[in-house]
Amino acid sequence: MKIAIIGAGASGMAAAIAAAASGANEVLLLERQARVGRKLLATGNGRCNLTNWQADPAHYHGSYPDFVKPALEAFPTAKVLDFFQTLGLYTVTEDGGRVYPYSDQANSVVDVLRFALDRQNVELRTGAEIVGVKRTETGFRLKDQSGESYEAERLIVACGGAAGTKLGGGLSGYQLLRSLGHHCTKLYPSLVQLKTDPALVRGLKGVRANAALKLTIRDAVLAEGRGEVQFTDYGVSGPAVFELSRAAATAEDTVLHLNFLPDYRAEDLLSNLCIRMSRFPRLEAGDLLTGILHNRLGRMVVTACGVKQSTPLTALRWEELTAIVEKCRELVLPVTGNMGMEGAQVTAGGIVTKEFDPETLQSRIVPGLYAVGEVLDVDGDCGGFNLQWAWASGLLAGQVRQTSRNE
Repeated sequence: MKIAIIGAGASGMAAAIAAAASGANEVLLLERQARVGRKLLATGNGRCNLTNWQADPAHYHGSYPDFVKPALEAFPTAKVLDFFQTLGLYTVTEDGGRVYPYSDQANSVVDVLRFALDRQNVELRTGAEIVGVKRTETGFRLKDQSGESYEAERLIVACGGAAGTKLGGGLSGYQLLRSLGHHCTKLYPSLVQLKTDPALVRGLKGVRANAALKLTIRDAVLAEGRGEVQFTDYGVSGPAVFELSRAAATAEDTVLHLNFLPDYRAEDLLSNLCIRMSRFPRLEAGDLLTGILHNRLGRMVVTACGVKQSTPLTALRWEELTAIVEKCRELVLPVTGNMGMEGAQVTAGGIVTKEFDPETLQSRIVPGLYAVGEVLDVDGDCGGFNLQWAWASGLLAGQVRQTSRNE
C-alpha cells in the first residue's frame, strides 16, 4: 500500500517508521523544509524533553480532552521509550517524570529517527511543500509548490501547528484538512511568554525566581502553578509561566499573582525582618530582603511598595514593612498579552477531533485520511506531554489498516 505523510516532524517521522515497519507499505514522507525535525531540535532548550512518565489525559487540553486516551493507552510512555530504545537512543528520567536523551542533546533524537527512515521502502523528500490535496478513485493526489504530483492510497497529515513560526510552524496543515471537508477551532498560542506592565519587570530582565503562581480574571482563579519564573523586559517567562499561559491566551483581562515565599508564613517573615532591622539599623531599605530574594527582585519589591531604597531601616514605618511582606507574597501583574505564535512552543486549538476516530486517527469524513500531532485540537502541559502525544499519535496512525476507503 502506498502511504503519503505530509510533515517530517516528530509525529510524521514516527508515523513513517511505523508504516514502514512491516515492509509491506511504500512510504512517501514529504517535508517542506530542507531538513527533518527542525522544530524538534529546539525543544527543551535544545535538550528535547521527549516524553513524561506521568502522561495521561489529565495533562491534555482541547474541546474533547479524552480524545487522546486510546493513543496514550496504545503507546504509553514505556512503549514509546521501548520504540526509541530499538532505535538506539539512551534516555534519562529527571524531576517530574521528564525524560531526556542521555546525551542531553536534541540532535540525538532527530538522528536516530533519521537513521530509522533510511530504509528501502521509505522515500523522503525535503523541500516539498504540499499546496493541494485532492481525492481520487484510488486514494489521494498531492501537489507541491513546484507543480509535481504524488499519488497515495492513504494520507497522514502531520504538518504540525502554527506555533514556532521561525522553526517552521504554519497554517498549511489546517488549510489542507479544511480543503478536504474538516473544520478547525480558533487557534491560540500555548506554552508562551506573557507580557505584563513593563514598569515593574523591566529592571528584572534575566532574574529567575521560584514562586507560586495564580492566574485570575475578575477575582476568579483560572489556573494555578508553581515553579521557576524568568523575568524579561516585556514580562515573564519560564516553565511555571508556560503552564498558565494557555489560560491567559484564551481569556482577556487576566491578572498574574506571584508569591515568592509560598513556604513561609507572613508573620514569620515579618518577625525575621524586624530582627534584621534591630541588628542592622544602618542598612537601607534596598537591602532589607537581601538573602531572602534575588537582590534586584528584593529592591523592586521595596520600590513597588512606594519606599525609597535609600530609606534607613530605622525610618521604616510599620505599614511600609507590612506592605513589603505582603508584596513578597503577592506581586500582582496584569497580563497585557503574550508573545504570539512566534514565541509559542505549542498551538492550542486545531482540527476538530470529533471528526476523527480516536482508536485509529482516521477521518470520519474522508476514509483513508489520518491526522496526527499538533494539527489536531490537542495540546499538552509543559514537560514532555506534547511530544508524547506526537509519538503516540504518529505510531498509532502509522499502523494504517488494509481496508476499503469506502468502509
